[in-house]
Amino acid sequence: MALQPNKVKYRKMHRGSRKGTAQKGNKVSFGSYGLQALGRGWITGTQIEAARVAISRGMKRRGSMWIRIFPHKSVTKKPLEVRMGKGKANVDHWVAVVKPATMLFEIEGVPESIAREALSAAAAKMPIRCRLAKRD
Repeated sequence: MALQPNKVKYRKMHRGSRKGTAQKGNKVSFGSYGLQALGRGWITGTQIEAARVAISRGMKRRGSMWIRIFPHKSVTKKPLEVRMGKGKANVDHWVAVVKPATMLFEIEGVPESIAREALSAAAAKMPIRCRLAKRD
């Protein structure tokens, strides 16, 4: 099961804006190393889960991991070959809105070589370019 909010009473949302850079959540706050977004886009709950699995396997379940993003935004999609109109479609999946400089994941408790390997495996699962960040 992919990530999604618990309470989805008002679940149909507008597309919104993705411009600008992240003002909050752009520093390594919890761990020693982090995966930072360089591009902007929507990251689905399935992609976040795939990256989480890649990191935990890369660290061989040692150390700690923090997921800094959550898919709060709903994306709707009409079925194939349906005519225009007849209202807004049902929710298809959930996404996290990511701006440049957003910290996606953080890890701690493993050597830098293992952290670099694990986070590069997670970056391969992301639809945007990412970089490894260290705590100052």
